[in-house]
Amino acid sequence: MEKVLVIGCPGGGKSTFSRALNKITGIPLFYLDMIWHKPDKTTCSREVFDQRLGEILRGERWIIDGNYARTLPLRLADCDTVFWLDYPLETCIEGIRARKGKPRVDMPWIEMEEDEEFMEFVRNFPLSGRREIQRLLKEYPEKDIVVFYSREEAEAFLARQKKD
Repeated sequence: MEKVLVIGCPGGGKSTFSRALNKITGIPLFYLDMIWHKPDKTTCSREVFDQRLGEILRGERWIIDGNYARTLPLRLADCDTVFWLDYPLETCIEGIRARKGKPRVDMPWIEMEEDEEFMEFVRNFPLSGRREIQRLLKEYPEKDIVVFYSREEAEAFLARQKKD
């Protein structure tokens, strides 16, 4: 495990899992949200994002936190391990609501209110994003793909890693 992707529905806890994995392994952690978003809630250009992502992918070791479907095939081609947090939609919605008003190291601003467009994206994720992830992962059977269906499963995995 040297080049790791952590993917899943927004609100599922990708960043929390990634931070814990980083702490256990010492593998450098990169948040795609911190690359794409600016503190003023605008975004960088695709060219800048792709350049920054390319720099990360050229590294020897990394954990990349985030979906960003447009670049997922590129990241899947370069990774050796994928952690997919495939949690129920309600778990993810609860996660989004729980982080409201709290500073996060994976986002350059504090979310103070619910963004209806974002919530609609999340509600549609099981039908759109999840299906796309399933399709893409089938194209990379040689990768070590670990799927968690609950926070408890992910926490148990991390606990085992601490012991090893």
